[in-house]
Amino acid sequence: MRGAPTSLAWLLLAAACAPEAPRREGLSVAQALGGGGASLDGYARAREVREFSFPADHGPHPEFRSEWWYFTGNAFARDGRRFGYHVTFFRNATTPASESGAGSEWRTNQLWMAHLAVVDVASGRSHAAERFARGALGLAGAGAEPFEAHVDAWSVRSVDPASFAPLRLEAADGEFAVDLKLGPKKPVVLQGDGGLSQKAPEPGNASYYYSLTRLDVSGVIRFEGEEVPIERGTGWFDREWSTSALGEGQVGWDWFALHLDDGRDLMWYRLRHADGSSDPLSAGTLVGTDGSTQRLGADDVVLEPVGVWTSPRTGAGYPAAFRLQIAGQGLDLRVQAAVSDQELDLTFRYWEGAVDVSGSHRGHGFLEMTGYADLGAGR
Repeated sequence: MRGAPTSLAWLLLAAACAPEAPRREGLSVAQALGGGGASLDGYARAREVREFSFPADHGPHPEFRSEWWYFTGNAFARDGRRFGYHVTFFRNATTPASESGAGSEWRTNQLWMAHLAVVDVASGRSHAAERFARGALGLAGAGAEPFEAHVDAWSVRSVDPASFAPLRLEAADGEFAVDLKLGPKKPVVLQGDGGLSQKAPEPGNASYYYSLTRLDVSGVIRFEGEEVPIERGTGWFDREWSTSALGEGQVGWDWFALHLDDGRDLMWYRLRHADGSSDPLSAGTLVGTDGSTQRLGADDVVLEPVGVWTSPRTGAGYPAAFRLQIAGQGLDLRVQAAVSDQELDLTFRYWEGAVDVSGSHRGHGFLEMTGYADLGAGR
């Protein structure tokens, strides 16, 4: 999940990698992130707090079943024109043992997927695309020193091979593309318990999760054939790796990555049950202007969905807005989509897009909502 999340890595790749891919309405988020019925024997599991090491942990962890590199943000042209973007690289292992280079350069147990989406807030139009590739023959992969991750021609790389940041993020599909430079403004944030993010009560149903919560954004966005220079923006980078996450009764999540006007950043994910109630393992982090962190648990945050937006294409219903309150931090926020229709109807359906923050504080951010298409109605 980004957060639980942020990710769809398992959900999407499990279907893409299956010998006979199921119809997308036949595989739910809960099945995929809970293991999808596959044996987990032989994979590493996120069971306990570990020591993180950088730059090594920016690179891949092939002993785990899945992981992702997740980039989102809001980018502004000189005249104030605003775009939301997200680019994600997912890795999935089909078996626990490495098969790369075992008798054939084509042989690999690593399969990759990437997502690209851009929304033009002024026009309300958005575009999305996805790519798949095998982790062989240089078609897809990742490395730590120098840092890079790529699927086909879509990539993120260190600008200077001698250091992790700044980063260059490049992805293009027809008439829309991003070519952005990303520079961290705050240090790495270890989410959860020192980077161990528990998603369900069972041991191992967790991920290792860290973030760079505030990135300066510049570069160029191409939208419907028009090259738009980006003068400023604020981005977010999430990293997770795991073998299983969601447990019984959990059907999806709502994940927030918010940049507030007082310089603080907020990550919050609500794990949802089928009846719409929140799971007690919902969690998040409030990041101070200096990079200091305040861990948040389910009792610290009140999240209330407001209204329903129904997709005209898929019929899936998603909350139209949220009221998010953290009384101990003086936060009473309304989080609303900058554009209502930011649903991605790719291999699987989910909503991911730019949002506006108002109320006690103003700001921008990103929101991901999963599992609603499986239920057929917003909750």
